[in-house]
Order: sequence, then C-alpha cells, then structure tokens
Amino acid sequence: MKSTWFITGTDTGIGKTGCTLALIQYFKNQGFRVAGMKPIATGCYYQQGNLRNRDAEVILTTSGLEVPYEWVNPYAFEPPIAPHLAAIHAGITIEVAAIVDKYQQLCNHADIIIIEGIGGWRVPINTKQTLTDLVLALNIPVILVVGLRLGCINHALLTAETIQSDGCTLAGWIANSIDHQFDTLGSIATLKPRLMTPLLAQIPYLIDPEPLQFAQTWPAITTDLTG
Repeated sequence: MKSTWFITGTDTGIGKTGCTLALIQYFKNQGFRVAGMKPIATGCYYQQGNLRNRDAEVILTTSGLEVPYEWVNPYAFEPPIAPHLAAIHAGITIEVAAIVDKYQQLCNHADIIIIEGIGGWRVPINTKQTLTDLVLALNIPVILVVGLRLGCINHALLTAETIQSDGCTLAGWIANSIDHQFDTLGSIATLKPRLMTPLLAQIPYLIDPEPLQFAQTWPAITTDLTG
C-alpha cells in the first residue's frame, strides 16, 4: 500500500511534530516502511556548513529509513519567522515543485509518508502560494491537530471549514492538551459532532512535551486510517 497524510494545526506550537512522530511510530509498529517529511522549516541551525532543523532530524531518525536529509527537509531557514519571509531574507523562492520532487523520491522507499506542515493551514510559502497549494499538488488527505486551549473551538472549526472549502480531504483530527488548566473534555465534546470527521486520538497534557516523549505516550488510534 501507498498512503500519505499531511499534518496541519490550528496554530503554531500545538504539537504537530509530536503527532507526526507518533504516527510514524504507530505505522512502523504495524510493519510498514514509513517516511516523514518536514518540507519547510524555520529556526534552523548550522551543522558542518549546512542548515538543519531539530524536528526534521528527529523525524528522519524515527522513521529509520536511510534517505538524505534534504528529502525530509528541502527548505531550511535560520530565522524563526514565517517561511515566506525567511525565504525572502535568504534570497530564494520556495517552490512547490521542488517539494513534490523530494516527496516522489521518498515514495520509492516507503509505504506510508507523514508530512508535517509549518504553522497553521494558510501560512504563505511564497508571494502567491500557501501550504494549501502544496497539499493540492500532492493530492493527499489532511489530519488536523487541535491545540486544546482557550479559543480552540473557533480555531478548529474555521480551520476544518477552510481545509474542506479549499478542496482538500480532512481525514480526521487529533485533540492535544496543551494547557493543564483548560477544560479539554468540554471542548472535545463540543467539537466532535461539529467537525464531522473522526477523532483519531486524544493526547493528555504533558509537562515537558519533548517530541520523542510525546510519541511514546501516544494512545491507540480510534480509526483505521489504512482502511
């Protein structure tokens, strides 16, 4: 089988990387060859003269596939700012076709690919395109990570509506608790009948949400994504 999902979120800093890693491990546990991508990353650092992103490195390590780093993270930028602004600062243009090319190379080495977006759904990647254009070019379904905090109901409903109105398929959503004082159960109960797509997993609040620890605490997925 060949399957791919794009991981987006209601905002930045709401657990997309942790969910990406957890999904990679989930499918690996079922015996699939799994690759991960973080096509665009900002806030990167130099290693032996090349820009590297910590999350992308962990994604590559977790997948266990021996593929070039550049296939996982084609665009890496040093400033921790919006990707289109980072690209302008670097004097380059983020090209959807270049990301699709690396994706197709990964397809030759994996049964399943999990692709992590950057920021939220409508983040610009160049002067004319957003992440939406990348998902449309890849023609893949989307999984929405909802960061459970004040305002999440509105953010989740608006994001889900936009994903679908953009012509993309919303395969499911993940409820990720990021505020230990927030009423997560009430928000989940409100969102479940309104999002009209499967709740794939509910992540408990983690004191130190380090990506690998996040993956290790991943609960069972409630819906068979491969079915």
